[in-house]
Amino acid sequence: MADTHLDHNVLSALQEVMEDEYPALLDTFIVDSEERLRLLRKADDAAQLMNAAHSFKGSSSNMGAIRLAELCHELEQRAKQRSLSGIEQLVGEIDGEFALVRPLYEAERLRSLALHATARRF
Repeated sequence: MADTHLDHNVLSALQEVMEDEYPALLDTFIVDSEERLRLLRKADDAAQLMNAAHSFKGSSSNMGAIRLAELCHELEQRAKQRSLSGIEQLVGEIDGEFALVRPLYEAERLRSLALHATARRF
C-alpha cells in the first residue's frame, strides 16, 4: 500500500541532492509549515487565504507531503472561487494532516542525522 501522507521517493531524491543539508531542509519545512498554518488560521479574506494556501501547497508538494498538498490545493481553489463556507473545517483538516506528517519529518531528520554520523565514523 502506498503511503498517502509522504512520498518517500521525493524524500530520497531530496536527500541525494541536499546531502548534509537535508536535515536543515526538513527543519526549515517544519518551521515554515507552522508559520503557514498560522497565516491560514488568521486569514480574514479570500485573497490572504488563497496566497497562504498556494505557498503551503507548493512547499508541501516539493517536500513530498502528498495529502497536505492536496488539502492546500482544495483550499486554494475554494478561496479563488470565494466559496468560504466550511473553510474552517478544511483549515482544520490541513492542521490535522500537518500534525500527522510533522513527526514523520522529525523522524526522517533524526534518521538522516544518524546516517551521517555513522558515515563520518568510517
